[in-house]
Parts: sequence; structure tokens; C-alpha cells
Amino acid sequence: MTLVHGTVQRATDPYFGAPLLLQVRTRNGWLWAYNLEHLDVIRRFVQASLRERAPWYDTGRKMTLVARLPVWIKRAKNRDEILRAVSRIHASLSATA
Repeated sequence: MTLVHGTVQRATDPYFGAPLLLQVRTRNGWLWAYNLEHLDVIRRFVQASLRERAPWYDTGRKMTLVARLPVWIKRAKNRDEILRAVSRIHASLSATA
């Protein structure tokens, strides 16, 4: 499941069709994660100042999780917004606990 720039629909589980709990709307689209580990991978990728590609990336086999992230999440200019969104998701979990 890939969300593109301007997506207005909330993310749902592809198997059960239920809305995902870990999601928040940003000005570019919905940021979502399946679980806290998935959210942490996104946070670490966005936070990284040096993003190295896997050796097979240029061969056309882009099967890594970060390779499949929407382009707007990968753009450095959106870094602060994405990190704020990740923080909002964490805050929403703390509020419900």
C-alpha cells in the first residue's frame, strides 16, 4: 500500500480493511505505521543525515521498506514535518494509555 502526495483517505489494513491506529494527517498526506517498530524505522530514516542505499538499489530491486516510502516522506525539506507527525502519533498513544 503506497500513499502518494495529496492522499486524503486514511490508511487501512489491506487484509482486514480496518483503519490503522498509528496514523496522522500532514499537509502532504497521511503518515501511517503498522506498529511502533515500523514507526521507529520511519523516524530513524527521516532523521538520518546520511541515507545510504543498499548495493542492489540501482539494479531495479527496490524491495526495502524505505525504498517504498512515498517520495514526500523521503524529501529532506519535509523532515521537520514528518518528525513532528511521528511525535504526534507517540503523544496520541500516551494520551490513551
